[in-house]
Amino acid sequence: MSISTWDEIRTAFHVARAGTVSGAAEELGVHHATVIRHIDALEDRLGVKLFQRHPRGYSSTEAGQDLLQVAQATDDQFAQLVNRIRGRGDEVTGELVVTSLAFVSPRLTPTLARFQERYPDVVVRFLTGEEVLRLEYGEAHVAIRAGAKPDNPDNVVQPFVPLRVSFYASQDYIERKGRPETADGMDGHTFVGLDNFKSRAPSMRWLVDRVPTDSIIFRGSDNRVLRDAIVEGVGIGALTCWEAERHPNLVRLFDPRPEWEAPLWLVTHVDLHRTTKVQAFLSFLKEEAKSW
Repeated sequence: MSISTWDEIRTAFHVARAGTVSGAAEELGVHHATVIRHIDALEDRLGVKLFQRHPRGYSSTEAGQDLLQVAQATDDQFAQLVNRIRGRGDEVTGELVVTSLAFVSPRLTPTLARFQERYPDVVVRFLTGEEVLRLEYGEAHVAIRAGAKPDNPDNVVQPFVPLRVSFYASQDYIERKGRPETADGMDGHTFVGLDNFKSRAPSMRWLVDRVPTDSIIFRGSDNRVLRDAIVEGVGIGALTCWEAERHPNLVRLFDPRPEWEAPLWLVTHVDLHRTTKVQAFLSFLKEEAKSW
């Protein structure tokens, strides 16, 4: 049985016990839309109706009663397991899986290292990449996401810090090409940028709107590659201030602008948000971020 199937069965069990979607949602601590989605998905998976819908709520069908007897037995076994391990619930141990895009690493990796030093029984897994890991399937404990506010009703989303961005060039580039006086007057310069001109990255959208595309002479799909090209003097490019400060030969050409930055969000799944390990990390991270 997959984790997602058990979540659906558990939801059905709570609906049968409460008799209403709202009652089950309150018991489970999730949005009512999540309850409806789980019930619909489970009925589709089984090919039978588990509940009769009526104005007063939900009542179990015969097939629903059969399934719920199994769910009750499983729930009882789980309660026994919880009682056996309750004494270990306050420990900060085991794996902590954090996911973000790689450009957060200059600040997040040192923070994770200090967190692991404080809690030596924790194994840190910091997973980066373009793939969005699914918190509802337990693929990560904490996600740091950039851009528009995530809207999954099963997640707890908290505003974090802005990702400050500016445009940089190497000393070598400036010696060869000169330094532009203003961000709106960069004619005659060459640029490093994403290969996707339709990228939603604010700095890339701003650049494409203001310079000829044929002046973006070095393009790539990985921000680490673009950083290396800027460091090597290929052209002017956008970098996070966190990343640029690690390269002393880079010159920040302009003060960061709000239209170049992206908001960051701390995202956790509602079922894990209040666990001791996740709360310990979130508290530690927020305290560290005060100096970012």
